[in-house]
Amino acid sequence: MVVTGYVKGGTLFLNLSGEMDECSSREARARCDRLIDEHINAKKIIINLSEVAFMDSTGIGFLIGRYKKAVRMNIPLYIQQPNFAADKILNLSGIYSLIPKAE
Repeated sequence: MVVTGYVKGGTLFLNLSGEMDECSSREARARCDRLIDEHINAKKIIINLSEVAFMDSTGIGFLIGRYKKAVRMNIPLYIQQPNFAADKILNLSGIYSLIPKAE
């Protein structure tokens, strides 16, 4: 899992690519949390999943963990461009009731 981030217009964009599973999630969590901590003044956070090739239940836990961190920092969090398979998992999990899709 590769995590890159940048700020544009006060929004912190976190781009994830690769497979989001138990093996890759630890490093991805640390990198995302570090980027969030470095941009505590962000107006919102968007996690882009367009390049995530595979996601299992670990991905849901990953997203919920970042959601909890964002809530503590009072920053809204959004999911952007999940592929069909990831979108299906996220829909079934009900995660969109916590973390809406970015338009």
